[in-house]
Amino acid sequence: MSILSNPLIRTAEVTDVEAMKQCVELAYKPYISRIGKPPGPMLDDYVTVVKRHLAFVAEWREEIIGILVLIQQENSLLLDNVAVHPSAQGKGVGRLLMAFAEAEACRRKYSVLDLYTHEHMTENITLYERLGYVERERRTEMGYQRVYMRKTLPEICDDT
Repeated sequence: MSILSNPLIRTAEVTDVEAMKQCVELAYKPYISRIGKPPGPMLDDYVTVVKRHLAFVAEWREEIIGILVLIQQENSLLLDNVAVHPSAQGKGVGRLLMAFAEAEACRRKYSVLDLYTHEHMTENITLYERLGYVERERRTEMGYQRVYMRKTLPEICDDT
């Protein structure tokens, strides 16, 4: 399927929290049976996320169809969560949010973007590898088997 035409990505606000939670619930629900429990993003307090981190929403026709959460760290920007509503999956929204994350990292003068995903979310690992992320390590954290990945951005940031 082709990308949705011109979805808007904007800073999330507290008034977006319910729609964000719904998007996350629907996006991650299929993984519950695969990993044996709700994925970490389903347990987050999105009011706190919006207030403490760099949280963004993708909107199309005034509906939130995706979310992105970035956390500023000392030496890198952590892509903590990217979720796309099932109605918008396969239409380029996830890739658009990933590109936005990279641009935001560059804008904030980070040359590294880190992320992690569950080892059973194999399609995510494959997508991240196609986008240039390299696996750094695997470890169990808070009961989740996580795959940590990194993308170095200097060649991208030099173009901004």
